[in-house]
Amino acid sequence: MMVDLGEYSRYVLGAYGVSLLLLGWIVWVSFRRAAKVRKALEEVEGRDG
Repeated sequence: MMVDLGEYSRYVLGAYGVSLLLLGWIVWVSFRRAAKVRKALEEVEGRDG
């Protein structure tokens, strides 16, 4: 079931595509940063213990 977007379908679908790419990039960056912070925290906790 596809909604008929008429002459604007290219722009609407393009906007959806760009939005999905940006959301994917944000999630990827967040997980990458979380891993770096977790590693740094483990190093700090390891030195104190």
